[in-house]
Amino acid sequence: MSSVRITSLSFVLLLMVEMATAHPPRQTTSAPAGNGRSAAPAASSANARPADPAKLFQLGQDALTQGRLDEAERDFRAVLQVDPQSGGAYANLGVVYMRRKQWGKALETLQKAEHLMPQVAGIRLNIGLAYYRQNEFLKAIPAFESVVRDQSDALQPRYLLGLCYFFAERWADAATTLEPLWAQESGQLPYLYVLSNAAHRAGRKELDDRATAQLIKLGDGSPAYHLFVGKYHLNLNQYDAALAEFQMAAEADPKLPFVHFNLGYTYLKKQDYPQARDEFLKDAAVEPDLALDYDQLGDVYWLMQDDKNAEKSYREALRRDPRLVNSHLGLAKIYQREEKYAAALVEIEAAGKLDPERTDVHYVHGQVLLHLGRKAEAKKELEAAVNIDNQHRSAQEKQMETGTVPSPELLQDPQ
Repeated sequence: MSSVRITSLSFVLLLMVEMATAHPPRQTTSAPAGNGRSAAPAASSANARPADPAKLFQLGQDALTQGRLDEAERDFRAVLQVDPQSGGAYANLGVVYMRRKQWGKALETLQKAEHLMPQVAGIRLNIGLAYYRQNEFLKAIPAFESVVRDQSDALQPRYLLGLCYFFAERWADAATTLEPLWAQESGQLPYLYVLSNAAHRAGRKELDDRATAQLIKLGDGSPAYHLFVGKYHLNLNQYDAALAEFQMAAEADPKLPFVHFNLGYTYLKKQDYPQARDEFLKDAAVEPDLALDYDQLGDVYWLMQDDKNAEKSYREALRRDPRLVNSHLGLAKIYQREEKYAAALVEIEAAGKLDPERTDVHYVHGQVLLHLGRKAEAKKELEAAVNIDNQHRSAQEKQMETGTVPSPELLQDPQ
């Protein structure tokens, strides 16, 4: 299995889905043959561009297919000047922005397309994907749910929805959503890894046993196999078994994406902080844009009481992903330890806005407010921490919670 296939299969096919959202403007006919842009780049110039929105749309479609994003954007914008109600133009503009990873613009145009063409499932799928690519799983879920309702047999939206439930810790929903994909996906390690863990935490022993047995059956000794078997043990807090699998994967392929991340995480759980630090640094060399490497490095340095490097690491993480709650929380704890309470308040408030359900965020927020003399507000935060903790304890008992392990290998775009 290649390192590309280690990542979620959903990304392999979604560009085709993006193109499926393209529809010509409603009030025009299709462009006649021979109006393609490839014959002469100058065809997109202001003087040469046709006034017919259907022809403009076709030029934009051709440019998008060939990856000429600036030209595609210009042509679809031109269509909208003539036909402001062209849902297809908005949909394909959304694809242009998705290709550029301009998620805010993508969502704005896709939502306009959805308003104009609510029946087109591919638009809603791309809205979900735009949230998914930003790790906004809770926001992605409604869009994916609507697509699955319309296309219950479609693999891509169901797989993505199952992953969103998984990352949102809705274990029973994840298992129920992913189980129908067994016939298509039971030969793939990522699917079995997610399904077995979701089933285990949801208390569905038969499904857990079946997925685990299939995972073992697929054993081919490849680095990818050892990586996912290690992840299976890691999720069960079987750290020695996980470490052995990750080490075999790393020995076979030292540059396997995310193997050093998982080694670092395992060493961190075993409280071997120097080894954890070294592994996260190795993974950062292989995956320099992975924010979680720096986020976890911040935790390691914090535990080693190296506040300078911890702060630097958390800042590096937030530069790559400003939505990392743990990095904001880590910075708040550093500033709290240094008695820089105003700076700590800024960071802990940022963490609270991103995840208002985290007990430790409310607890640290309350402590910081106490040091700032804001006793009434501090009391509310500490009470919120206790209430949320009690609610989480009940939910954990119901779903047999065993702890959530970061899984960046399921989120990366293989392009």
